[in-house]
Amino acid sequence: MAKKVKVAAIQLCAKLGDVEGNLERSEQLVEAAFAKRCKWVILPEFFTTAMGFHPDMLQAALPFDGPALQMLRRQAQKHEGYVGGSFISSDGKDRHNTFVLAFPDGDYVTHNKDLPTMWENCWYRGGSDPGILETPEGPVGSALCWELVRGQTVKRLRGRVGLLVGGSCWWTVPMNWYLPWRGFWNAVHMRNFETMVETPTNMARLLGVPFIHAAHAGDFECSMPLVPGIRYKSYWLGETQILDARGGLLARMKREDGEGFITASIEIGAIEPSYQHVPERLFMPNLPWQIKLVWFYQNRYGRWYYDRQKKRGALNL
Repeated sequence: MAKKVKVAAIQLCAKLGDVEGNLERSEQLVEAAFAKRCKWVILPEFFTTAMGFHPDMLQAALPFDGPALQMLRRQAQKHEGYVGGSFISSDGKDRHNTFVLAFPDGDYVTHNKDLPTMWENCWYRGGSDPGILETPEGPVGSALCWELVRGQTVKRLRGRVGLLVGGSCWWTVPMNWYLPWRGFWNAVHMRNFETMVETPTNMARLLGVPFIHAAHAGDFECSMPLVPGIRYKSYWLGETQILDARGGLLARMKREDGEGFITASIEIGAIEPSYQHVPERLFMPNLPWQIKLVWFYQNRYGRWYYDRQKKRGALNL
């Protein structure tokens, strides 16, 4: 039988690269969510740092077994619940975007995001695990941000999990570049935003499982890879959502709602998923060519940048 539990998804307005401050605020929100008698609390990806092309990210990684992991384990044990979120972790050799799900007894399981997105390549390397987390409540899937728009994620999780947990740090186009191309940027922004809004629902339906999706919603400013003199002022898109196994929206926070959390009761367990066609191409949605172009150039540049900074000893490992 499906098990019904109260869950929470947290929306952050994190400060880019402020590990200590973001970690403190994240723990406060986790505490507040558990105070509402939730049994599962999920933070967004990069809850310690957010994400952008900013020099503070050079020193933003944490040892895997450092303060972020300890906070998640401490909160899970204290409240006898499940707590998850991802952060840039270091194993002494490389960095990863590691999602940790901590259990009531202090044990935990992990998933490393498979493909860094755009300028994320500057700060960590992708993982290769399937994202299936073995828990006392059964197998749980984990997927982060643009893992949610790729068919390969559906293929590795469908029929194997009874719940999906994860989050996003999904940014939009620069808001300081609009003139004289306001109509052009508006069109790209709207398609990007629509994709973000639809993605959690689509993934819940395709897997036939409930989905707890946490997100970032604050403003940020950084540089552009390869053109550091150009400032990039924008914001993360929010869209913290909790969905049932049919993709029905149970709770939602928009970007405009700011920082906080939502709660809902879900039934853990899979139903018959939607077997709509999953395209063979990399991305399931039809993304604008401008976004695909940035994906291509920033991925290539980011991998080079990461290796260069690693050789120089500029990355904290």
